[in-house]
Amino acid sequence: MASHPNATDTIVALATPQGVSALAIIRLSGKDAIAVTDRVFKGKPLAQQPSHTVHLGTLEREGKSIDEVLVTVFKEPNSFTCENSVEISCHGSPVIIREILKLLVHNGARLAEPGEFTKRAFLNGRFDLAQAEAVADLIHAETDNARQAALNQMRGGFSNEIRHLREELIHFASLIELELDFGEEDVEFAKREDLKRLVTKIQSYLSHLISSFNQGNVIKNGIPTVIAGKPNAGKSTLLNALLNEERAIVSDIPGTTRDVIEDEMILDGIAFRFMDTAGLRHTEDTIEAIGVSRTRESMKKASLILYVFDLAHTSWKEIEREEGELKVLGIPYIKVGNKVDQAPASILKDLENQGFILISAATHHNLPALKDAILHRFKIKEVKQGDVLVTNIRHFQKLTETRSSLDRVLEGLHTGITGDFLAMDIRQALHHLGEITGEITSEDLLSNIFAKFCIGK
Repeated sequence: MASHPNATDTIVALATPQGVSALAIIRLSGKDAIAVTDRVFKGKPLAQQPSHTVHLGTLEREGKSIDEVLVTVFKEPNSFTCENSVEISCHGSPVIIREILKLLVHNGARLAEPGEFTKRAFLNGRFDLAQAEAVADLIHAETDNARQAALNQMRGGFSNEIRHLREELIHFASLIELELDFGEEDVEFAKREDLKRLVTKIQSYLSHLISSFNQGNVIKNGIPTVIAGKPNAGKSTLLNALLNEERAIVSDIPGTTRDVIEDEMILDGIAFRFMDTAGLRHTEDTIEAIGVSRTRESMKKASLILYVFDLAHTSWKEIEREEGELKVLGIPYIKVGNKVDQAPASILKDLENQGFILISAATHHNLPALKDAILHRFKIKEVKQGDVLVTNIRHFQKLTETRSSLDRVLEGLHTGITGDFLAMDIRQALHHLGEITGEITSEDLLSNIFAKFCIGK
């Protein structure tokens, strides 16, 4: 059975990506981090140097130099982990990195587990759990909006909101608990009308945070967008036009695309993963049939469908039938009328009135309007810098559970239940809020969260 890592160990890991590079950074943290490095560093005695200073020297094993390095010293509590820490900047050869790690382990350090540096920062009070999770989000941010959202959370924007809600509830919870201590004297310290107003106010704000998850999740994870439609509708041409490159094969032969072709682009700071799919039709061709099946599966998992209609060869009846099939899926979709230059002029106004975006993928006509329609679908432009958004599914679940507990409090106030039942539901709400910031946690929860981090962070 695997043993739990000791929180007092000195840990070491490569903090920069694996592979050949000009430079690499190796991090140590723990009570003996400076002492362990001192044993192998030839230069100034590191233990005698001030915190936040950088020193040139060599790392040596048995008198033989491994590399010339720069060593940065951070003395507790003024470091990322609030422990003694060292960052070694060495040359980026995998051989050099491996030899330095072996040398440090031989002299008393152990290899860090994924996320162990950030876990120690959380355990040592550097920041709360929601802020710690934002560190990983910041590292993996692929767009500027995702970076801003993670940075706002890491700086405590979201945590401050949760902490404030929790403090207001704690005040009433303590008054109700006091009532229970004087149960036989029939006193009421917590005014029920005041409690009702507070819970109603908190519920309103919780609903705001919960509803922000749709936008927060989009900003953090991007939007999987399927381009679907009948064969030869112009799906591959549209993908190429959106990406502004020849990503998919374009042909007049129906059924050219037989598998899902994916590529990503950034629109207004949001990552969209566009998927060109096989044309939807009944076919006896075994390979094409597999492609059609994959198209339908992709559509079910998409956050958005761009359904392309061939305006040059599609009747009103076919349009109505295909849109009926789209509605059954329950996935947000945009109706894209392609080959507008070949469509009868008499139907174009009616199509626009029915919400079609009319384009020519081949000539890029009206593509900006399609991009605006895509962004409007998720109301991304309404998000302002500094807005508190829920981007983490764990936080979303805990907020939802908190709201359910407070729903029971309001119901209890309406029916006049006794203080002990009210206290129980308020305690449950406090528990869920505390799990977000880590004021209430378990080793299993921490292990699950930090195991998803990079080694070295």
